[in-house]
Amino acid sequence: MRLLGASFLAVGLIIVHCTTGFAQVELQQAPVSVGADVDPDPHGISATVRRELGPHTLWVADRLFRHSILFDGDTGNALGMLDTTWSLGGITPHTSHKRGEFYVLEPIYAHGNRGKRTDYVTIYDGETLEISGEIELPTLKEETGHSVALTGLLDDERFLVITNMIPAASVSVVDLEARRFVTEIETAGCTQVYPVSPRRFGMLCGDGTMIAIDLDDTGKLAAIQRTAKFFDSVNDPVSGKGARDGTRWLFATFDGHLNEVDLEPNIPVARARWSLTTDRERKADWTTGGKQHLAVHAKSRTLYALMHTGARGSHKDPGSEIWTFDLDTRERRDTFDVPSLLPAFLRPVLKLPADSIGHKILKLVLPNLGAHSIVVTADDQPLMFVRHDEIGAIGVLDAHDGTHMSDIEESGISGGLMEVP
Repeated sequence: MRLLGASFLAVGLIIVHCTTGFAQVELQQAPVSVGADVDPDPHGISATVRRELGPHTLWVADRLFRHSILFDGDTGNALGMLDTTWSLGGITPHTSHKRGEFYVLEPIYAHGNRGKRTDYVTIYDGETLEISGEIELPTLKEETGHSVALTGLLDDERFLVITNMIPAASVSVVDLEARRFVTEIETAGCTQVYPVSPRRFGMLCGDGTMIAIDLDDTGKLAAIQRTAKFFDSVNDPVSGKGARDGTRWLFATFDGHLNEVDLEPNIPVARARWSLTTDRERKADWTTGGKQHLAVHAKSRTLYALMHTGARGSHKDPGSEIWTFDLDTRERRDTFDVPSLLPAFLRPVLKLPADSIGHKILKLVLPNLGAHSIVVTADDQPLMFVRHDEIGAIGVLDAHDGTHMSDIEESGISGGLMEVP
């Protein structure tokens, strides 16, 4: 079967090569005419991002090219792009709808990749994408391979909270309205930030608990409350790549259990955990995996989980299926296959028409490598976006039934992080 597949692939590449080769020859021999009806050169023409972002817009980070692109999920068109610094997992901007601004965290080194480091929150105008300001920060910010939950914008869009790990765990608080650094809060043993209100956010702790941090109206520390222990950080740790459901945050463990933490009560409460898999599925090594493996659609009370088969330690592997669950009954609703993204990535690279034989052969012979990330829009007709960490295409699905509707091509090269603003 492998030999047969390789043969098909070889034939497909020959067809692709011949097709694109003829197109190049024809283009080189075509006569050139210049007249009054020639379209104007688009270079140098400035456009603006629409003031009100639609419900299906999507930020896609690219760690290799050091930028984040804003896409219209309905059309696949790029609406704008912001430069970022190099990041292990890529960086997506935070969005203030009230002020019409985007915020990017940037560690800057004096000599490119070395020398003195200075951290900034860079502020971009939401329509022109021009830099309108910056806020200098203490050099404390943490960086990891997935960049999920390292920063959080609290619910009234005033305070930005940033996870630090230099030299120890803490949080930096930034007042975006006053455009100034406020304070550093020590959080020994606790890291990553999970907003739940205008002045409260949670953090996961290495001792199996979670803390809720309250800020006062100036951004200073008001209180810290802690849950009871709800996970075993050695034998069955939770992944920090959580999904928000109102005042609750949901976290999957490495063996496929789900933990819900309600951060609204004065003393935050960890609810009884439940399993995403049956005993039979667990024996078959079904579990969550990837870089953004959970998503919630609050209006339909649906949890989406990116699932794969793999032994312990495979929690970063891409998922082959998406399972949906009723958040209230905790019962599974449906199972979707993750679409193959390789054909959508290679088609524009090889300059193949969408309905060409070469494109059809790519769909037939290329392997489906799955996806590392899923995000879901919040509206009544939600879309799901799926992404593989090393494939520059985004699959667009109907979040209700999993129908593969389209692909966003040429969405970048490397990085799993996506964000619906």
